Amino acid sequence: MTLTEPTTPDSPTTTPPPVPLVPSVLAQGLTVPKGFGDQSLLSPRPDAIRLLGGIPDPSALPLAELREALGEVWDAGGAAASLQYSGSHGFEGLRGWIAEREGVDPRRILITNGGMHGLSLTVQALVERGAVVAIDNPAYPLFLRTLELVGARTLPVPVEPDGLDVEHLARRLADGERIAAVYTVPDFHNPTQGTLSAAKRAALVELAARYGFVVIADDPYRELRFAGTDQGRRVFFDSEHVVHVNTFTKTLGPGLRLGWLVLPEHLVDVVLRLRNRQDSHSSTFVQTLVQHLLVTRPGWFDTTLGRARELYRHRAQLLVAELRTQLPGRFEVTEPEGGFFLWPRLVDDSVDTAALHKRASAEGIDYQQGEFFITGPGTDSARRLRLAYGDRTDAELRTAVGRLARAFG
Repeated sequence: MTLTEPTTPDSPTTTPPPVPLVPSVLAQGLTVPKGFGDQSLLSPRPDAIRLLGGIPDPSALPLAELREALGEVWDAGGAAASLQYSGSHGFEGLRGWIAEREGVDPRRILITNGGMHGLSLTVQALVERGAVVAIDNPAYPLFLRTLELVGARTLPVPVEPDGLDVEHLARRLADGERIAAVYTVPDFHNPTQGTLSAAKRAALVELAARYGFVVIADDPYRELRFAGTDQGRRVFFDSEHVVHVNTFTKTLGPGLRLGWLVLPEHLVDVVLRLRNRQDSHSSTFVQTLVQHLLVTRPGWFDTTLGRARELYRHRAQLLVAELRTQLPGRFEVTEPEGGFFLWPRLVDDSVDTAALHKRASAEGIDYQQGEFFITGPGTDSARRLRLAYGDRTDAELRTAVGRLARAFG
């Protein structure tokens, strides 16, 4: 005799359709910045030369030293500990090394997973949902991704050759505009290549104190000055209204995903609590290697930076010279004092920039179109190109400019 479960008239006879999973409103609202990550805009040529990103040259990265550091840590019996959990604040020795270099209390240093992580922590900790954030115009467009996490609105502020137009911001604030934060890249600005002057830094900090907003100083290129005069960072570190964001991405390598924040004392615990609810801590393994490398080799970092600066100085000057030689009169060019970017402006306003980019792509050169960096009206960015020279050889730079020259026809 076979037993079966009893049925009732109300029992379903078919399997209901599955209920689809719906992404959150936050996830659905995330966008891809125009021009960044769009493969359709890249040259299809296999020999294309890409002057696209702020990428350090492989020859400037400490490959041999990191291998040596790994062996030293391993031989000293520290390998097992490097695979364990660690604290949210970051390694004490690493924070101490950074703090001594920056001239601040080590407690104010928070180790992060690179610069973008530091920006994300800062925005989520200090910007209320829907608040207004003043941003560079033109601006590093990937920062807009971070603002999407809190649904922030933006107030574009023009960028001049010596950095953010602080007087423009002051006028807007005097007229009643209120902001939660201002975001700027103070040294070797991305994309405009300029540096915020010492006077503007002081004026910006004074505005932040008067109106009660935070200055988010995103400074990944600061260590790469190869000409001109350092405009200082002490005014940022001495303020209760500035979060300074930095990273080893441009100096030791982006793949390490290691950076830091210099926080005002009163914000350290706030940001730590937020961090404890996210990734908990940066890679113990990576911190172990970098801390060992920096702490056990006094002066090594500056020696390494010296070689890198000379390399990038040479490439910047070469690129400027090639533009002036192969494309005379086509661009207004200012030689950079540091960083990875050149921001030349087309002299002839009749040149169709979109058509020029299309022809350049066909010739085998990729660059970022200036229009992708615009955050508001009143900028000439649509007449500019952003050319990144950090990871391109002399031969590649010369060839790239030659291809750009052919694109002009």
